[in-house]
Amino acid sequence: MTGNRKLHLALILGVAGLCMLALVMAPMLMVSTFPSFTGGGMPDCEDTARTVSAQSETAGSDIPAEYLKLYREHGEKIGVQWNVLAGVGKRETDHGRSTLPGVRSGTNYAGAAGPMQFLISTWGGKAKIKIPSRFNGYASDGDGDGWADVYNPADAILGAAKMLKRNGAPEDVRRSLFVYNRAWWYVDQVMEIAGKYAEDGAVSVPPEAEAACDEPLVEAAPSGTVAGILEYALAQRGKPYLWGGTGPDAFDCSGIIYMAYRNVGLTIPRTTFGQWPFGVKIAPGEEQAGDLVFFNSGPGTGADTPGHVGMVVSPGKMVEARCRLCGPIKVTTYRDRTGIVGFTRPLRNPDVLAQLKLREQG
Repeated sequence: MTGNRKLHLALILGVAGLCMLALVMAPMLMVSTFPSFTGGGMPDCEDTARTVSAQSETAGSDIPAEYLKLYREHGEKIGVQWNVLAGVGKRETDHGRSTLPGVRSGTNYAGAAGPMQFLISTWGGKAKIKIPSRFNGYASDGDGDGWADVYNPADAILGAAKMLKRNGAPEDVRRSLFVYNRAWWYVDQVMEIAGKYAEDGAVSVPPEAEAACDEPLVEAAPSGTVAGILEYALAQRGKPYLWGGTGPDAFDCSGIIYMAYRNVGLTIPRTTFGQWPFGVKIAPGEEQAGDLVFFNSGPGTGADTPGHVGMVVSPGKMVEARCRLCGPIKVTTYRDRTGIVGFTRPLRNPDVLAQLKLREQG
C-alpha cells in the first residue's frame, strides 16, 4: 500500500525531498523460496523488460482471469513486470478476494483502499475522480469509462503500474517495491510471489550497462568524433541521476551530454535550456547518433523551453539520465515517448565547427 512520507536523499545529494511511500498493508500470502532476479542469456540491448513473459501454472490457477489480463495488459503498457504487479496484488488483497475492510469500500485502519491498497491521498485525494481532472496522485482510468476509481481493479492496477514505473521499475524493481511499501520484508515477499507467477521462476530486468551492446553502437557512429562522444556516454550507464551532476559518479540529463562532448574536446552549453537553441534543428526521422532529442517535461517547460534531453545513440534509441527515481543512466527508446519537442545536431553549430577545425589544425 502507498503513502506520503519524507525520505532523505543520499549524502551525495545533500538535500531532502518528498517521495510517495507506503506505510502498512493487509497481511496476505507468504511463500518460502526466492527466485532469481535476472533473466539470464545474452543481452538484447533494449530497455524493455520481459514484462509479457510466460505465466506459470501457479499464476493460471491462483490469479482470477480478469486480474491476470489486467496485470499483463497494464504491465506491458506502462513497461513494468506483470508478475511484479501480480505479486503486489496478491500480497495486498489476494487479487481483490480479501474480505478485510477497505478492499471493496471504505478504507482499512491505515486509510488504504481498493485491490492495490492505495492511500486515498496517494491516489489523488478522493476514491473516485473524474478524468480528465487536475489532481496529484496515481488515479488512473484503466477501463476507459472516464473515472479513476480506486476500487476498480482496472484503474487500481494501472495506477500501481505507474507508481512502480515512477519509482524505478523495471530496472530497479526492488527499490520501486520499497517505495510502494517501506519494508524490505515486503519487497522480499512480493518478489517471491512474482517469481512463482513466471514460468521461468524469474523477475527479469533489462540490461543497464552491457558491454556487449557498446561496440555496435560505437562502430556504427557516423564519424570518429561521434564515436568518442558515444563511448563516453555509454560508459556512464548504471550510474545514478544527480541534479546538476557532471560526473564522474553521477549526472543529470544535460550533464552527461555536456561531458560526453567535452570528452572529445568540444564545448557546448551545460544545461538543457542552453543546449536546445545551440544545435541545428533536425527533422524527425533524420536524427543520427550524437544528435540530441528534447522533451517537454511538465510545468515550466514546453516547445520553446524543453525540460529534458537525451542523446541519440541509434535511430529510435537514446542514452539518458532521466530523473532521480527513474533508475540509473541507461539506453532507452524514444519513439514511443510522449512530449518530444524536437531534435538538434550540436556538431553543426558554427562554434563547434570552429572548434573542430582548430582541433584538426592542432
